[in-house]
Amino acid sequence: MNSATPADHARPADRPGPADHPGPADHPGPADLLLTGARIHTVDPDLPEAEAMAVRDGRIVWIGADADAGPWAGPGTRVVDAAGRLVLPGFVDAHNHVRLGSDDACVQLAGARTLDAVHERVREWRTAHPDAEWIEAEAFDYSALDGGRMPTAADLDPATGDVPAIVLSYDVHTAWLNTAALRRLGVDRDHTDLPFGRAVVDPGTGEPTGFVKDFAIKGLSREGHRALRELGVPWASPDRQYGRLAKSLDDAIGYGITTVVEPQNSLDDLALFQRARAEGRLRSRVVAALFHPRGTTDADLDAFTSAAGEFSDDRLRVGPLKLYIDDVVEPRTAALLEPYAGCSHHRGDTFYPPEEFAELLTRLDARGFQCFVHATGDRGIRTVLDAVAAARAVNGPRDARHQVVHVECLDPADTPRFAELGVVACMQPRHAAPDIAGPGQAWAENVGPARWHKAWPLRSLREAGAVLALSSDWNVAEMDPMVGIHAAVTRRPLGGGEPWTAEETIDVATAVEGYTMGSAYANFLEDERGSLTVGKLADFVVLSRDIFRVAPGEIPGTVAETVVVGGEVVVDRAQ
Repeated sequence: MNSATPADHARPADRPGPADHPGPADHPGPADLLLTGARIHTVDPDLPEAEAMAVRDGRIVWIGADADAGPWAGPGTRVVDAAGRLVLPGFVDAHNHVRLGSDDACVQLAGARTLDAVHERVREWRTAHPDAEWIEAEAFDYSALDGGRMPTAADLDPATGDVPAIVLSYDVHTAWLNTAALRRLGVDRDHTDLPFGRAVVDPGTGEPTGFVKDFAIKGLSREGHRALRELGVPWASPDRQYGRLAKSLDDAIGYGITTVVEPQNSLDDLALFQRARAEGRLRSRVVAALFHPRGTTDADLDAFTSAAGEFSDDRLRVGPLKLYIDDVVEPRTAALLEPYAGCSHHRGDTFYPPEEFAELLTRLDARGFQCFVHATGDRGIRTVLDAVAAARAVNGPRDARHQVVHVECLDPADTPRFAELGVVACMQPRHAAPDIAGPGQAWAENVGPARWHKAWPLRSLREAGAVLALSSDWNVAEMDPMVGIHAAVTRRPLGGGEPWTAEETIDVATAVEGYTMGSAYANFLEDERGSLTVGKLADFVVLSRDIFRVAPGEIPGTVAETVVVGGEVVVDRAQ
């Protein structure tokens, strides 16, 4: 892979492309839906812009000028007048945890930037729910505690009393328990390696502090969810899981996200998507990756392959594998090449020794799996790239499209390796905004100013020929693609302010491509989605503003007024 434009890559010979689908010459006559009066940005280099588009049987059969649209209208044709508005391909969110949040039954801590603010919100929730057997909260911000320290049970107890409480961090990588929850969940000095995480202990006393690491790796696994459910944590119940999924799917289609990639699921979770489909809530298309934690067996891989065969249509597809090589920068659990700022030795750890991970990825690659690997630190990312190189040396090059997910702190020496190895950079621009990761925030302070140039290098990767697959990482950050595009273009806070690492901004067209064709290509969907091209699925969005022509600060707040999936208008705010 040596081009930054996914459309330039030849498709595998055994995958159908737009030319393989019948076009208008094969099926003359009126369209089912005709879009006119639009400024269509197609993300197709062969026809970059158009004014009108015809759809039949869920696919685009014609695209061109308004003056030529007349023959496509008939008595049964639904005509949509875009009134000059911008039309884009439906967004493909390459990393969106629609199963995780947000949960209406939880205390919402987004924006609570001090411990006092956390206490206030918890107390308000307790007052409103006096009979609750558990207090559950989400979106805790590590920066709420002074000095970069991590929270303890003693920090939480004043607001919760004797009611057990579990608080999930905004990235869902850690959990914070009060003293009552430590007792209820059986966490003590002799039980710190938990089914749902790793309890941090006080170095002086050996007692658990109340802070639990590795929640994303263990607590979100099949076994971790079962353990939490059996221990009576309401958050882990199937009904609560389904409620989060259904709500997030509604949000996704409302934002014009016509394809969602849910990056971490167990086989048990697939029933939730089946239920959503049966109940008409699966209006966005879904790609579900299956979680491959340590201990995954060959029998598990056989079951994953079977699931991929069972769920393989254009509405719900199962197949990629999700792995972790490191954790996250904020609690200093990402793997860095050099020690964390203020530390003499601590660099974080990888979950596998490099040689073992290379052997694992080589085996998975040989079986034909595509791997999404979470890697945030520069040493974690290098470990993944080294593993892909090892797999190619053993198995030979293939169109695997393995992904490094997040790419938060990338050493410049590794930037060209993405294109050289055919590895996709699956990134979340909003994470790079200064109000989330910049000066004064835990990410920037832990990495230190000398490494800020490594932060989310979107432009550098693009210029080096890497494919960018952009995404939200909901509910870590806002799901709205307009928020992500704004961050990619400005590297400014959402509410305005000074940019951070502005040398890594990209332009609007590149950001749109990353949220459409880049993410489609990253998931082997480029022959069906990602651009508005004759023969492809008719997934598109009509926006309330032309984001190419407004000031960057006006991009947030742009609304998906009309959303079409497979030729069906599923959202219509324009009427």
